[in-house]
Amino acid sequence: MMACRHSAAVFTAALVLSMAAQSQSMALVSSEKDNAITIVNLKDLTVQGVIATCRRPRHMQLTPDRKQLLVACGEDNAADVIDLAQRKSAGRIPLGDNPEAFDLSPDGKILYASNEDEGELAFVDVATKKVVAEVKVGKEPEGVKVSADGKTVYVTSEVASMVHVIDASSRKILKNIQVGKRPRRMALTPDGTELWVTNELGASVSIISTQSLKVIGSVKFAVKGARASDITPVGITMSRDGKRAFVALGRVNHVAFVDVAKREVTAQVLAGKRAWNVALNKDESQLFVVNGLSDDLTVIDVADAKAIKSVPVGRVPYAVVLID
Repeated sequence: MMACRHSAAVFTAALVLSMAAQSQSMALVSSEKDNAITIVNLKDLTVQGVIATCRRPRHMQLTPDRKQLLVACGEDNAADVIDLAQRKSAGRIPLGDNPEAFDLSPDGKILYASNEDEGELAFVDVATKKVVAEVKVGKEPEGVKVSADGKTVYVTSEVASMVHVIDASSRKILKNIQVGKRPRRMALTPDGTELWVTNELGASVSIISTQSLKVIGSVKFAVKGARASDITPVGITMSRDGKRAFVALGRVNHVAFVDVAKREVTAQVLAGKRAWNVALNKDESQLFVVNGLSDDLTVIDVADAKAIKSVPVGRVPYAVVLID
């Protein structure tokens, strides 16, 4: 009887810990040089620990059930699957050479990964861990974005300065759209009518109509006292109401707040060195900025457009995912 009670107590404690881990508010930051993911508590903005992962972790994304974190492994040619309750790897999904970015179908069944060295978009069945299709795109594909209905996949080609529009069902390219120089990441407006594309060497964002598949506008960035060549936008995210975009401006060490309707920059906030990727917390009161050369995470108060804290997060941080 005592053994049964002890086992039940151990099981209950483990269950409580597991539930706490899943419900806890935290920022997860990939570190390319440390092969780890740093855990930051969102309540007090302190580092709680790290999760060991693959070699050169870059882009990360939660599965639809939010129980697992998928991590692009640049030097392991795979996606690491992190069990968030256990805070450890639960396996790998093989990908092509040098994967950098990916996106998931809305149901989480297909992973779309850009394979930089191979110049292709890979369609990967998450359950079987098998590549089921490959679509050739321009050289050095990077950003990947899936439409909300899962029917369309957008891929940026850094060398071709294009966005490739791919039909997810037929696995064929519908259109190649010329954008700015060295396009990197993308964000869709909440209504799905516009695709915003950051151009790293163009100091700009190209705005594409998802209906006409044409560029319908742009936003140019300028920072007082900075050379245009130092303005290298990469990371981008949108507010839930679609009224504002937030763009990390790279080597110029700033983040731009953009009025989506007016296509105008409304504020610029100094972050760390090489502001690279961005994410908003649940109530959109704070913006989290990954700084690749100062090895930290800048937390910005959105209402005041002011940085409030810098958190060390490992060497060469790349991406941030919030669980809030």
